[in-house]
Amino acid sequence: MGGLSLPHLIVLALVVLVLFGRGRISEMMGDFGKGIKSFKQGMTDEDNKPIVPPAQIQQQAPPPASPAPQPTSTDQAQ
Repeated sequence: MGGLSLPHLIVLALVVLVLFGRGRISEMMGDFGKGIKSFKQGMTDEDNKPIVPPAQIQQQAPPPASPAPQPTSTDQAQ
């Protein structure tokens, strides 16, 4: 009761074929396969990316500060 038997699945498949057509279903499955392939490729690209440990990022020296201006002889005369 409530389960899908083999005759129910066959009728469901026929209704889907009538509504969408054979070409549209194969096109959707092809797009689905391309999406899976792209996702797997993105995951392997992410794995190959070099990882920089946080310790190396923090050990980088800050940029040098600009030197303080030196007093000129006119500043001392006043």
